Amino acid sequence: MEFLKQLQIQKENEGTSTGLVWLNSNGELNLSHSPVDTKLIGAVKQTDKEAYEQVIKTAQAAYLEWRTWPAPKRGEVVRQLGDALRTEKQALGQLVSYEMGKSLQEGLGEVQEMIDICDFAVGLSRQLYGLTMHSERPSHRMYEQWHPMGIVGIISAFNFPVAVWSWNAALAWVCGNVSVWKPSEKTPICGNAIQNIVAKVFAANNVPEGVNCLIQGGREVGEWMSHDARIPLVSATGSTRMGKELNIAVAGRLGKTILELGGNNAIIISEHADLDMSLIGAVFGAVGTAGQRCTSTRRLIIHEKVYDSFVAKLTKAYQQIVIGDPLDAKNHMGPLIDKDAVKMYLHSIEACKKEGGKFLVEGGVLEGAGYESGCYVKPCIAEALPHYKIVQHETFAPILYVMKYSTLEEAIAIQNGVPQGLSSAIMTTNLRESELFLSALGSDCGIANVNIGTSGAEIGGAFGGEKETGGGRESGSDAWKAYMRRQTNTINYSTQLPLAQGIKFDL
Repeated sequence: MEFLKQLQIQKENEGTSTGLVWLNSNGELNLSHSPVDTKLIGAVKQTDKEAYEQVIKTAQAAYLEWRTWPAPKRGEVVRQLGDALRTEKQALGQLVSYEMGKSLQEGLGEVQEMIDICDFAVGLSRQLYGLTMHSERPSHRMYEQWHPMGIVGIISAFNFPVAVWSWNAALAWVCGNVSVWKPSEKTPICGNAIQNIVAKVFAANNVPEGVNCLIQGGREVGEWMSHDARIPLVSATGSTRMGKELNIAVAGRLGKTILELGGNNAIIISEHADLDMSLIGAVFGAVGTAGQRCTSTRRLIIHEKVYDSFVAKLTKAYQQIVIGDPLDAKNHMGPLIDKDAVKMYLHSIEACKKEGGKFLVEGGVLEGAGYESGCYVKPCIAEALPHYKIVQHETFAPILYVMKYSTLEEAIAIQNGVPQGLSSAIMTTNLRESELFLSALGSDCGIANVNIGTSGAEIGGAFGGEKETGGGRESGSDAWKAYMRRQTNTINYSTQLPLAQGIKFDL
């Protein structure tokens, strides 16, 4: 395909890079087949231990120089990367859509997120602010400043194969860190494409080899990173199970983590909601990326007074969803990432039925022309109760559970009554309801929206959630502080040495 040629994707390529240099590896060959049509996109060599060691050593050396570059100069390099991504937006968006399976509009949107975070990081490079505090001691000045940490390890998931990497890398770089990225083994070609784009920009600016490194592989490679004391910070996106194991390993060596894990997101549909607007948020939240976003809407908590009318609108809308090749703009939903995802989808449907769930829109695997990959499924809707085990569980698939409530306090309790705490929303035109939802008595999630859905976060705000979502924050606001170490400084410009708290120590 033309976009693969434009991105310099070969059928076979190495999977380990320190920037311009691609390293030899004796790791297994990882074949990437598109879930769209099962065709081979390309193959990459997984990183072996020898190549991994070479990457880390190169990154360490690069950090010693990169940290000395003024932050605005580092920001200028990131600005140029944003321009390069603008040039490659169409081709890269097509690759994201083809390798992952999300719609082309969503693929292009993901690249736009990368462009946006580059713009954000450029401004941030001149705003890495500290604070000045008043000292209790005369002729003393106190302040705090922020320094880079070193190597930032990035582990990203298949559902956002490029955007989440950029959230971390762009901020890490302007803060003076270097990065080592392990993309998902399910979307390795996107990682190679990004490495090619970044390498050109970095080479044009004489950025040290090793500031942006790529390693490929599965669980074993991630374990190397989590146990490696040379990586002071690991930012990981993925399942709660993965995050718990990684957190134990990193904490065991007193390293730091940024964890963005599972979501079990709900929209509360109030009796005061604009139902037509609510419909758009609910449907996109549930079927966008075939339900494979961490912010996908998995539960609708609907007021009993509007339950029947809204469910009728919802089931009618589901009949209009067009499923097929995500590169075709007329299709709303593409395939799941692979056959394993399909199995989990089918298992969840059966589990819901066994617990008593009633399906208002039936699910199933699509067959026939255009669906030969076996990864295309039907989005489905089930009436369920909040306590069902399957409702408490995050299933990465387009399964939407609907349930009733009578009071807002009850709805909030249902919304909060799951182990995960990523994204949440309420649809209401009632000011008191919206304010209660956003108060300390309301949503316990890291993201709480009013009159928009659970998906579609902007890069200007910090992204992440609480409870089993991990507590990490990426992207905007002051998330940059997680990529730096804080230092408190006190300067005595007097001729005396008074001690704090009035302590006397005379010699």
